[in-house]
Amino acid sequence: MQISQAVLSARDWNETSLAGLQALAPDWVLVFADVDAFDGHLHTRLRSVFPSAVLCGCSTAGEISLRGVSDGSIVVTAVKTGAGAVTAVRTRLQGMEDSEPAGTRIGKLLGAEPFAAVLLFAPGVDVNGSALIRGVRNALSPEVPVCGGLAGDRGTFTRTFVLSNEAEGDREVVAVGLSRAVFEVGHGSFGGWQPFGPMRRVTRAEGNVLYELDGESALAIYKRYLGTYADELPGSGLLFPFSMVNSERAQVGLIRTILGVHEGEGALILAGDVDEHGFMQMMHARTDALVEGAAAAAEAASRADASDRTCLSILVSCVGRKLVMGDRVDEEVEAVGDVLGAAGTLCGFYSNGEISPFLDTTECKLHNQTMTIATLYARP
Repeated sequence: MQISQAVLSARDWNETSLAGLQALAPDWVLVFADVDAFDGHLHTRLRSVFPSAVLCGCSTAGEISLRGVSDGSIVVTAVKTGAGAVTAVRTRLQGMEDSEPAGTRIGKLLGAEPFAAVLLFAPGVDVNGSALIRGVRNALSPEVPVCGGLAGDRGTFTRTFVLSNEAEGDREVVAVGLSRAVFEVGHGSFGGWQPFGPMRRVTRAEGNVLYELDGESALAIYKRYLGTYADELPGSGLLFPFSMVNSERAQVGLIRTILGVHEGEGALILAGDVDEHGFMQMMHARTDALVEGAAAAAEAASRADASDRTCLSILVSCVGRKLVMGDRVDEEVEAVGDVLGAAGTLCGFYSNGEISPFLDTTECKLHNQTMTIATLYARP
């Protein structure tokens, strides 16, 4: 496996800047870019440089590369593996209610092949990420892990974009199946957030919309906790996500970020499903704990038996982590690089939601506020 990477300005780049990657004659090109890059011509311009490569990627709330974290850029990572290594499919998401059907369509397009893994990129607004993943999982072989994320837009939760092999758009959903004959895949996902305050019972919720906690408007309760931050919703909600707790008051290892608010209904719109019989508890974080969580994700995703092999690591980290860490955000990417070693190439983005299995399983879930990593090694 050969890998080459370029980091360009989203507003001022030209095709000649990709000459080095073009010379590689890649089979597959991943693109993670600021929303400014998605001007309706991005796909056409990339296709002119890479006429036969599989294209995929999405808009971001920050781009990740070997250089670290950047804003307002395009990170283009070209991969040469040989014919048949990747299979790309796409569909269009018609709205939040289409989330699970869209996932099912994607899964059926991929078919029953036992891929080493599937990478999934989807819009980061007007979507139920949990339902989308459920649709994909129900249509795939159960042993196939699914990794990826929901596109970002600088934390504004207004309009995100996905790049597929055929198009770019705010309703595109793309999945890439990785051949088991070519790739070995590792994965890891960790947070670093800590719960605080009381556990509150979910008394009304539908899908990913949380209406009531303890019989009171979820939005009203949340605003009381946020204080002056309430005026900056939904963006300020990234700083205070919810931990999901089951009906027996046990943490289940899932975090939910606020994607939007419904003032008229007094409701919070979350990135994924809510357990209608469970509890919710607010969370906060400090930078050192988030960096430690990123390193733990890298440890889980790494393969000790492949440390000398070329590795492509796809990092998907939540935009909320970026806001908390501020100027120290590069530290979590550096921590990942320290674990994975010099043989690896890092690419990825800050997202509105992360997609990964739990540790040691292929049961894929939507995560929020985590660093999620997929490591792709070429088989020897």
